[in-house]
Amino acid sequence: MDEMEYVRILRDLREDADKTQSQIAEVLGTSQTMYARYERGANELPIHHLITLSRYYNVSTDYLLGLSKER
Repeated sequence: MDEMEYVRILRDLREDADKTQSQIAEVLGTSQTMYARYERGANELPIHHLITLSRYYNVSTDYLLGLSKER
C-alpha cells in the first residue's frame, strides 16, 4: 500500500461530495491553503481533522487512511 494513498482518498471524497477545498477547510476550521497542503501530501493531516472528516463523510478512519476498502 502506498503510504500517501490517503491524499487521493481525501480528494476523491471531497470531489464525490461536490465540495470545494474551501468548503472542507471551513468544516475543519482551517484555511483553504492549509487544506490544499493536506490534499497534496505537503502537510500531514492532524488526527483531529482525520476524525472530523471521518464523521463528515461517514467513513471509517481506516478507510480515509487507505488501510481498509470498507467505508
